Amino acid sequence: MALFIKGGRVIDPAQGLDRVADIKIAAGMLVALGDGIDGEFDPATDQLIEATGKLVVPGLIDVHCHLREPGGEDKETVATGTRAAARGGFTAVCAMPNTHPVCDSRPNVDFLLAKAAETGLVRVYPVGAITKGSAGQELTEMDELARSGCVAFSDDGKPVDRAGIMRLALCYAKMTGRIISSHCEDRELAGDGVMHEGYWSTVLGLRGMPAVAEEVAVGRDILLANSVDAPVHIAHVSTAGTVELIRVARSHGIDVTGEVSPHHLGLTDVAVEGFDPVTKVNPPLRTETDRQALKSGLADGTLTILATDHAPHTMEDKQREYAVAPFGIAGLETAWPVYWRELVVPGILPVHDLVAALTCNPARRFGLPGGTLAVGEPADVTVIDPQWEETVGWEHWQSKGRNNPFTGWHLRSWPVVTIVGGQVVMRDRRVIG
Repeated sequence: MALFIKGGRVIDPAQGLDRVADIKIAAGMLVALGDGIDGEFDPATDQLIEATGKLVVPGLIDVHCHLREPGGEDKETVATGTRAAARGGFTAVCAMPNTHPVCDSRPNVDFLLAKAAETGLVRVYPVGAITKGSAGQELTEMDELARSGCVAFSDDGKPVDRAGIMRLALCYAKMTGRIISSHCEDRELAGDGVMHEGYWSTVLGLRGMPAVAEEVAVGRDILLANSVDAPVHIAHVSTAGTVELIRVARSHGIDVTGEVSPHHLGLTDVAVEGFDPVTKVNPPLRTETDRQALKSGLADGTLTILATDHAPHTMEDKQREYAVAPFGIAGLETAWPVYWRELVVPGILPVHDLVAALTCNPARRFGLPGGTLAVGEPADVTVIDPQWEETVGWEHWQSKGRNNPFTGWHLRSWPVVTIVGGQVVMRDRRVIG
């Protein structure tokens, strides 16, 4: 059986492709892309997806996702997290290591890969911890982790406080051909803050986390990476100062990239006014000035990757007092329409660049397969209907985490088909399998 996608606007930034075309998929591979290949379609044996008026793009890739398993199965599992990914149009996710136990050894990587093979609906790439237990004191066996399947290293959720440890980590990661994804936070400056430090934290009487707590750490890691000629990736960029630090560093040839999450583009610290812990995230929602700086950084190429930082929690945890509720937003299922609303609709990014930031750019930076619709590649494809309108709600929600601040938002442009390895895993906004 072959699968045909007919008449869609095929956008593949990796090939510089943007035109109406048909795609043929067989045996899990992209076998043809061009005009009129649907003439080969056999209705008795083949499957057809009519994509007229829709976007056909490489399968979306999320390089920053928390699947919680093992140890946090009440919040998310590989099964539920990958179903959420499929519904959000993602065909691959990079799973952060802050599980229980931390993904800091080969057996833990093996567990995740086995669980993904058993229950995962999309591709799962492990991210190994930088330090043992993510305690920041002793490096993991990074070469062993890389050989066992880790595509990157991070202590996400915690910063690596010791500069000497981070410098060594950058060296070893470079030797393994992997990249460090750095959670940049000076914990002494951040203190026990629960939201952005500024006007609204003062009005609401909540302890604030200043922007400089992120920026000091970003500056340090850029300098460390430059000192050992190693690449570094800055996770969940949230401040105007961080954007400028990355912009200046890149202008000097330093190999640094940064990612932006949907909630930092769609919301500001004003959203905390109602004391709803669903808005509590680290780094926190910042000011309108910061939000616009993130958009400017994406527009001028300073920032080249978009990532969800999907961090699901139980509603029991999130419904606690704001000061003690956990940080995190579950964002896999709403990422694309939020990015569309904030970047494409106002003309900040053309569709081509939005697709690149979720496909070929993360694939290249993290050394991942995919990110292209080239013939001969595995058939990971996302079909998006830019006219599909939907109100964010729970009727078909797949993640265990319902801590999503966009609930009730009426958004346009949604993924309507997700194909992984030639298998349709989501169609018409319904997950299959």
